[in-house]
Amino acid sequence: MPLTSHRRRLTLSAATLVTALAAGLVPATTALAAEPAARPAPTTAPATPAPDMDGVAAALDAAMANGAPGAMARFAGPDGVRSRTAGVRDRETGAPMDIHARFRVGSVSKTFSTVVLLQLVQEGRLELDQPVNRYLPGLLPDDRITVRHLLTHRSGLSDYTNAMFADTVPGFEAVRNRVFTYRELVGLSLAEPRTTEPGVSYRYSNTNFVVVGMLIEELTGRPVADAYQKRIFKPLRLRGTSYVHPDTRIAGLHARGYLHPDAAGDPLVDSTEQTVSWAQSAGAVISTPADLNTFTSALMRGRLLSPAMMDAMTTVTPTDATNTRFYGLGLRRYDLSCGTQVFGHTGTVQGFYTYTFSTRDGRRSLSAVANTSNHGAANTALGGTLEAAFCGKAPAAAPSARTAAPARGATVLPAERDLPERH
Repeated sequence: MPLTSHRRRLTLSAATLVTALAAGLVPATTALAAEPAARPAPTTAPATPAPDMDGVAAALDAAMANGAPGAMARFAGPDGVRSRTAGVRDRETGAPMDIHARFRVGSVSKTFSTVVLLQLVQEGRLELDQPVNRYLPGLLPDDRITVRHLLTHRSGLSDYTNAMFADTVPGFEAVRNRVFTYRELVGLSLAEPRTTEPGVSYRYSNTNFVVVGMLIEELTGRPVADAYQKRIFKPLRLRGTSYVHPDTRIAGLHARGYLHPDAAGDPLVDSTEQTVSWAQSAGAVISTPADLNTFTSALMRGRLLSPAMMDAMTTVTPTDATNTRFYGLGLRRYDLSCGTQVFGHTGTVQGFYTYTFSTRDGRRSLSAVANTSNHGAANTALGGTLEAAFCGKAPAAAPSARTAAPARGATVLPAERDLPERH
């Protein structure tokens, strides 16, 4: 509340407060806080639950039980860093999962792209509510589609990956080594019907962030890789993070990714090496759990964007009917069972599922990855790391709780999909 309002409330007389309470105008907690300054009421900050690392480990094990060769998670908070690993990062060699390993972060790249674009907004080089065609003349068939519509997935542009990966493994193999231009990818989208009128509703589409990459390159005159490096990777010292498109390799220590075929029982496909040209600014960043913790924490602490831009980025709308999942500007918000809100993004790219989220104050962050994809049960299980890390141990059920509400984390919502999947 404004400081002047707070001071006025503190000067209320006891009689005034009693009258207000009787009328139901002031909550009792406000009355307690308004005692005379000479005898301030004791206040206790809400306890921050310690991360349940056993619960995190159980979520990693569950991801493996649902088809992931390995999984890992790293939690950073006021009391330090804690991590867990499970399974292998390389099925051929049997090398165990390593918390320092690099991997493809998939759609977490969208948050990196959004930060760059919002920095350009801060610099006055574009406006969120101006048509995309103002900056990329003639690109889109509808002048009503704004920059904000792209970042919030409300443009109505069809997601070209739906057709591209309708057959998961053949679709992947067809593009594994291919190099696309941005305009080719946009053309694939425009060949399909639009999903909604601009601004009407949320419809996740990788096309939106392909256009974001085009805007970044048009406004800076440089490849998007340069913008990532100059504006995010270097200032935050993200030494394990890179954007190597169209190179196919993940340099250094890394986890290998494994893609589930559509036919049950068919062998996993090693999908580690690929250009990711089909995604580019929508999904081609490579990183580590530590770097993702640093990135989401720094973002939430205001190290990358102004307060006004952070307000815009964290203004969200629902993505489903649960009233627990939301989307802002290139940023997801999940409302957990304990009341904690976390901001970040999920990621899917062939062979990898990723979650990276932080509390709004940036004091606690979690990054988790499983080295598989096209197996939604593994993705959903991996999402269980969020509840365990940010809500702590679930309270014990009451002895006579046959009709009580489910214990925290008992109901697990299916993972949100960043790519089409068959399983």
